[in-house]
Amino acid sequence: MAGSLTLYDKIIDRHRIMSLGAGVQGREERLLLYVDRTVLNEYTSPQAFSGLREAGCKVWRPQAALGVVDHVNSTAANRTDVVEDKGAQGQIDYFARNGRDFGIEMFDVLDPRQGIEHVVLPELGWVLPGMVIAAGDSHTTTYGAFGAVGFGIGTSDIEHLLATQTLPYTRLKRMRARFEGPLPVGVTAKDLIMTLIHKIGADGAAGHALEFAGEAIDALEVEGRMTICNMAVECGARVALMAADEKVFAYIAGRPRSPSSAMLAEAQKTWADMRTDKGAVFDREIVIQAAQVAPMVSWGTSPDQAGTIDDVVPDPEAVAADKRAGVVRALEYMDLAPGTPLSDIRIDRAFIGSCTNARLSDLRDAARVLRGRRVAPGVRAMISPGSSSVRREAEAEGLDRVFVEAGFEWRQSGCSMCLAMNEDVLAPGERCASSTNRNFEGRQGTGGRTHLMSPAMVAAAAVTGRLTDVRALKLLEA
Repeated sequence: MAGSLTLYDKIIDRHRIMSLGAGVQGREERLLLYVDRTVLNEYTSPQAFSGLREAGCKVWRPQAALGVVDHVNSTAANRTDVVEDKGAQGQIDYFARNGRDFGIEMFDVLDPRQGIEHVVLPELGWVLPGMVIAAGDSHTTTYGAFGAVGFGIGTSDIEHLLATQTLPYTRLKRMRARFEGPLPVGVTAKDLIMTLIHKIGADGAAGHALEFAGEAIDALEVEGRMTICNMAVECGARVALMAADEKVFAYIAGRPRSPSSAMLAEAQKTWADMRTDKGAVFDREIVIQAAQVAPMVSWGTSPDQAGTIDDVVPDPEAVAADKRAGVVRALEYMDLAPGTPLSDIRIDRAFIGSCTNARLSDLRDAARVLRGRRVAPGVRAMISPGSSSVRREAEAEGLDRVFVEAGFEWRQSGCSMCLAMNEDVLAPGERCASSTNRNFEGRQGTGGRTHLMSPAMVAAAAVTGRLTDVRALKLLEA
């Protein structure tokens, strides 16, 4: 493509093998795209491997794939490599067999490198600027924090990718969200992305590659940027991107599978061009003043049904007509009355975990709130670190003692209560303050009610027993 280019188009152009013609209504190009790497899990990959077997196909580049058990495994502190659910155990066993048969490295439940796939790949140093990474999980957008194009794919696409290292692909439209000005005290990356989702809606970036920019984004550390890119899919974005900078280069350096120092130094010459050109045109742009962002919590059953902690549950009659029915249904499911202050909503459970917010910096944020405090009576609180490595690092810093002394369960790593595919589930009617990414009906258990927020806000809710402004709590003496 001639002229000024977006970061997204630069990466796609470098991975374009050939054109497959015009896309829908001739507006966007269809192409065959080379994919650098993929990560597999036991839940979304079985059918793809079965398809390969039926077709008599091998995996084209097994060294470009990594398998991680993360969805259905137990997170109990004393877990073993056997789970009680026979269906889940069958998935884990078949996953291990697929790794052996197709020559793909697998991290099983007891592997010291095990964890949630989108936490494991970055901490290994396996995600590099300018890459294309596709995987069978929608939150593959996480890798945009490194200046890489990451996107989720379905089972048939996983099979195609494993067999050919390519994917048929439709070029996306381009969107940019700028967060201008410095980040206010007590506001996190989670609050930034929840503010954007609330502002533009759950489909506001549908069909787009969404690039993030601005002073508030530049000021974030890499793990905060991963949180934003991870949740970009919740406003419909198929790809999320941020230009890589010195923070990204420093994060990658020295990790177990990152390139050598010499290779990184050489690569940075290429990565210097991995940013949007001045004058590049976006199909849509949105600007948010960071100073106006406050701690966010969701009240409904979609991430865009949210507000600042000092807000109230909305009146369906006051929302747009096309959204009214959805609000009514959400309030019925969540058992909330219009006009109720969000800070009056009491909780039964508190959960810190998921590929969105279970990295070491997230645990540090929660520990700062919990140190010297206790979980409120009647609240069950638990933490599932994003990976076994994160768990060890947290223990080395003594964070686990802070959590346990506060009354939190200190569990093993895995997706856990983010999607409730193991024993970590809400009972019907239970209300949970959660650092996860989705809150649709039954997401954390049949009849369970999920309120999304940052890990620090979850910690604040746990010790007060209700949704609480962490900024006020931090002013109190522990």
